Amino acid sequence: MIMRLIKRMAGAMTVAASLFSAAFAHAETNLVVGYQQIVGPFVTAIADGRFDAAAKEAGYKIDWRQFSSAGDITTALASGDVPIGVIGSTGTAAAATRGVDLQLFWILDNIGKSEALVAREGSGITKPEDLKGKKVAVPFVSTSHFHLLVGMKQVWKLDPREVNILNLKPPQIVAAWQRGDIDAAYVWPPALSEILKSGKVIADSEGIGAASVPTFDGLVVSKGWAEENPKLMAAFTKVLAQAYADYNANKAAWTADSPQVRGIVKLIGGDGPSTVEALKLLSFPNAAEQASDTWLGGGAVRALNASAKFLVEQKQISKSLDDYAPYVNASFAQSAAK
Repeated sequence: MIMRLIKRMAGAMTVAASLFSAAFAHAETNLVVGYQQIVGPFVTAIADGRFDAAAKEAGYKIDWRQFSSAGDITTALASGDVPIGVIGSTGTAAAATRGVDLQLFWILDNIGKSEALVAREGSGITKPEDLKGKKVAVPFVSTSHFHLLVGMKQVWKLDPREVNILNLKPPQIVAAWQRGDIDAAYVWPPALSEILKSGKVIADSEGIGAASVPTFDGLVVSKGWAEENPKLMAAFTKVLAQAYADYNANKAAWTADSPQVRGIVKLIGGDGPSTVEALKLLSFPNAAEQASDTWLGGGAVRALNASAKFLVEQKQISKSLDDYAPYVNASFAQSAAK
């Protein structure tokens, strides 16, 4: 009887140990990824399961979590709850400056034409240099605000103090535009789409970015987590490279009723036609472009340096770092491009 009891105890201990090991293995392989409502090949690859399949093959399970802002993702990254997340260029600069140990490893999109400076009909503005003495609205401390000031200082050689720059949120911009209270505005959709009904684009973030530094949305990862999980990082970036190559080679196939666009709408909302229009305003660098000097090989660092200085000027951070190169990692894109 004693022997049977010992055997039962041993069996129970074995089962308990197995359950513990399984739970531990699950905890080790679970990955939380934070994303936002930003259209693009990244979201399509989430929706059609390509990321999940690649992660499973590498021994991981992804828990996809949608966040309403970059600030929320930054907080989750800092706490260690979310190893990988989507943040814009100014948000990445702010997070790095505040001590979040992250690395930018993929450019989700070049904001490009999706943020633009529009002059209202009858304003007398036909080119950026005509902004002198005019009322220009923009949401402060946004990528639009950043590029408006960069455009004035570096591209058009216009003193911002000679322009009446107003801090308005997108809905406020639309209302002020309709009342005729402002002459121009720098903003993004859907407000951009609305003011274009009675206005004309005189500059956009694609052109300003090409002449100075670009603004972008990016994927960042906890540096320590990436170092400890190279297999997942390789698999994850490989899917990104394939998804971006697919889009750039077959843009015309991404129609309102296509499975790619339907997948985006299902995951982040909106409708087919507006999603197609939003895609057209953005550009999506392929893996080789990601790794080049234009982006992760140098351009992204320059953009983060400039963004940080902008944030200091706007009193969002007390001071910028000497160099943001440690917060950009081109190695995963380089490997995916091979």
